[in-house]
Amino acid sequence: MPTLHRHEEEKFFINDEGRKESLPSIHDPATRELSVVVPSYNEEDRLPLMMDEALDYLEKRQKRDPSFTYEVIVVDDGSKDQTTKVAMKYCRKYGSDKVRVLTLVKNRGKGGAVRMGVFSSRGEKILMADADGATKFADIEKVEEENVSLSNNSLICIPVQNQMAISCGSRAHLEKDSIAKRSYFRTLLMYGFHFLVWFLCVKEIRDTQCGFKLLTRKAASRTFSTLHIERWAFDVELLYIAQRLRIPIAEVAVNWTEIEGSKLVPFWSWLQMGRDLLFIRLRYMTGVWQLE
Repeated sequence: MPTLHRHEEEKFFINDEGRKESLPSIHDPATRELSVVVPSYNEEDRLPLMMDEALDYLEKRQKRDPSFTYEVIVVDDGSKDQTTKVAMKYCRKYGSDKVRVLTLVKNRGKGGAVRMGVFSSRGEKILMADADGATKFADIEKVEEENVSLSNNSLICIPVQNQMAISCGSRAHLEKDSIAKRSYFRTLLMYGFHFLVWFLCVKEIRDTQCGFKLLTRKAASRTFSTLHIERWAFDVELLYIAQRLRIPIAEVAVNWTEIEGSKLVPFWSWLQMGRDLLFIRLRYMTGVWQLE
């Protein structure tokens, strides 16, 4: 399995009092109900809206149910702007037990940033959420409901810490509207990518790229321990691994809005993702990459 390499500075986070603390591990027992991992690259402008919405929801939920515990982990993926500084304001406001900022020494890519956050999480459930806030955060209830349903479908009683399930937010129901707003070239690239995903890797999920996914702790540990791709196509490898391991997966329609400022460069990013899809298929088929 691939090794997670951390620079010395990436083994710690700065708490709300400005002191260094060691990061926990995904392999430790869960001590929170929910971890929210937010990969962020040059997101000083878009991050505040997402954080305000997410933390407002989480705080209200905790007031309704005091037993509910959570953490938000912002992973600054080697940003060149003030992303860490912006995120630290929330750490100081809510406390580092609720908001933690992990600043990577250099840019790893979205998949690498998510993986670092997942491996530093404390939650029984782990939610991946994009920093742009494109998905309505309250829709976590939809993916949670489906996640619980998947976990309870087993014919045998499995302890919570050993349950494996992944529920994926999906924009597939919005596809017709989005196509109408795209250029012919971007639509062609999108269909080409979807075909390659279906043909090479993942058969049953229509929208592999929505950044709103909820995993049980066991499923996150198992899949991210095997993950190799660190850039945009990491979602596809994640779901490919899950399907090969027979981890239950469901797709859930979520409210999603296009937010300006995407870091995805249409042609070159799609080209890189297409190359990565071929790598995923060929390297697992030839045994270069293995599930065990």
